[in-house]
Amino acid sequence: MLPLRFPVAVIMHRIPLANRWASERWEAAAIEVEVDGAPGCALLVDDAQGTRWRCGGYAIEMHPAEAEGYYLNASAREPKAFVLWRMAEAEDAAEPRARPLIVTVSYGEAARFLDAGEQVDAVPMPASIHAALDAFVVAHYKPEPRKKVRRNELYEDAKARGGETGAGRRR
Repeated sequence: MLPLRFPVAVIMHRIPLANRWASERWEAAAIEVEVDGAPGCALLVDDAQGTRWRCGGYAIEMHPAEAEGYYLNASAREPKAFVLWRMAEAEDAAEPRARPLIVTVSYGEAARFLDAGEQVDAVPMPASIHAALDAFVVAHYKPEPRKKVRRNELYEDAKARGGETGAGRRR
């Protein structure tokens, strides 16, 4: 089965800081559903509050193997999209220094990125993607069946004989 795919653009925000160690902070501010999915970044705003860039050419793909991660996101109070981004080595005036790489709606995938030490920001999910996420979860998510927990029979036998186990024995 082919994955469900949504072309999106990521809005990156540079916030100037009055700090001796850092002059700016970057964050993914939002995602927007795109019609054409054209790659590239365009400057939206450059003022005292910061700079905003719209970076297009990205896609959210939903795969049946990630259905549990989608379920966890869809069942959250406020579902989010997750943007993995990295700082570029060279500074280019035509591009933002912080560049998005991957956009996902899976909690599991975002957690794996964070475990690997990547920069991941959670942003609000557009309503059209949220509706498609809900439909995808209904079609593909099957909860794991509950497994019977085995008792620890070693200790159960000792208690049944009336003896104590471990270092707490009396003589």
